[in-house]
Amino acid sequence: MAGTDAVLDLDGLSVGYGRGAPVVRDLTLAVGQSEVVALLGANGAGKTTTLRAISGLLKPAAGTVRLDSADLAGVSPTARARLGIAHVPHDRGIFFGLTVAEHFRLDRAGSSDGADTAFAHFPALRELRGRKAGLLSGGEQQMLAIARALAREPRLLMLDEMSLGLAPVVVGRLLPVVRDFATANGTGVLLVEQHVHLALRIADRGYVLSHGELAASGTAASLATDSDLLAASYLGGGTPARRGTPRATPPEEGAGLRQDARVTAGSRVAGYGGRRVARVFCRHAGGHRSIFYRDNFPERIMPPVTHQIRLFRLRGAV
Repeated sequence: MAGTDAVLDLDGLSVGYGRGAPVVRDLTLAVGQSEVVALLGANGAGKTTTLRAISGLLKPAAGTVRLDSADLAGVSPTARARLGIAHVPHDRGIFFGLTVAEHFRLDRAGSSDGADTAFAHFPALRELRGRKAGLLSGGEQQMLAIARALAREPRLLMLDEMSLGLAPVVVGRLLPVVRDFATANGTGVLLVEQHVHLALRIADRGYVLSHGELAASGTAASLATDSDLLAASYLGGGTPARRGTPRATPPEEGAGLRQDARVTAGSRVAGYGGRRVARVFCRHAGGHRSIFYRDNFPERIMPPVTHQIRLFRLRGAV
């Protein structure tokens, strides 16, 4: 999709926060006209960071961001919005003290066009136009956030976790509106969504991020049927094993590990006090398994096994 037909082109994008290591590394993707592209991956995979880099809120360490073939290097977030990038963040970006109607007057400097466009996509908002955003339900707030973006008729619409805090049935009503808008207006949509199968149902293509790197890409239909790939990506593992690959041997049980002891890079440790049980999820070339240790941990797990360690306080444990 990269090329003249692409609304958005990312080429070798690496971006992070401050002077630390990049969160996203060497990411290349494209979004075409009238195309909905899902950006998938576990929490911390780099999805939100990618959207922030496209909006200009983060400066890339390497690579390029292009909108309609124009390099956006040095272009401010405000200027990018004027060029046609609409970004709906995960916190919705609305003002709780303003009414629904005031949001559209703010966006269009007093013009009623924005409100009329929004109400055409979300008729339920018309009856709520005099209500303050802080008094709306979660679904109504998300409706307002998306409607504001659609009213601008953007070239690129980016939605970050639009389903956050919403029931799947509500999400199922919002996503078709996005799909229909993209088709009718030639808008490219980059969709970050935790309800994977709902997202892939309206998407044309998808990209899967794992630990800041591109793990897979393909048509929405092919990704939706590859449950092993999606499970491995959302559980923090790498590329899933092919069928028939033997499972790796579990790591040896080591001596008790103090709460302040070091663990290998990438491990996540959370203590809840009291007597502990460690649950070790092992990801490796042969799939995954769960291993449980009471009051002790694997002292180290050597590659190619990656792992996460979580501490639990068991009810009734002595």
